[in-house]
Amino acid sequence: MNLYGASGHSKVIIDILKRSNRSVGLIFDDNPNIKKILDLNVSNYEFDKSEEDLIISVGNNKTRKQICKRLQANFGKAIHPESTIDNTVKIEEGTVIMAGSVINSSTKIGKHCIINTSSTIDHDCILEDFVHISPNSTICGGVTIGEGSHIGAGAVIIPNLKIGKWCTIGAGAVVIKDVLDGVTVVGNPGRIV
Repeated sequence: MNLYGASGHSKVIIDILKRSNRSVGLIFDDNPNIKKILDLNVSNYEFDKSEEDLIISVGNNKTRKQICKRLQANFGKAIHPESTIDNTVKIEEGTVIMAGSVINSSTKIGKHCIINTSSTIDHDCILEDFVHISPNSTICGGVTIGEGSHIGAGAVIIPNLKIGKWCTIGAGAVVIKDVLDGVTVVGNPGRIV
């Protein structure tokens, strides 16, 4: 598996790949000053489509989408062996699922999403492309999260809500009503800022 982006997020993906007995191929980054990550070399030339799958290992949702638009690649997935995923869950290309995450029945995870450490996504949820669920977040059943939205660490979204596109839900926020596109919500109960 090739990676595009040499950052803290890529370190976690490298660990997932190693724990899954998958090899780490080439690592690319646009920053010419980055030569190594962990014990692996980083290439600073432009990625050229190869037969090996690629994951965009960049945590920022907008940046991940921009990189995706410019690359011609076959995108893979990385799923930590210590995550729990119901066999009815659908996971699209480019998505990574970290250790301790739980994803329950009939949930759909879009392309290039990040399901971070120890987050919980309950039944019948829909996460659109480029969503990032931060560590220890709880997404209750029947929630829809729009493209590019970022759910902060430890946030809770109660059942059957809709979070719009490109929203930011702050760390520890408790969301108790639908959220429109492009807004930031913080606090308990969650309020728009």
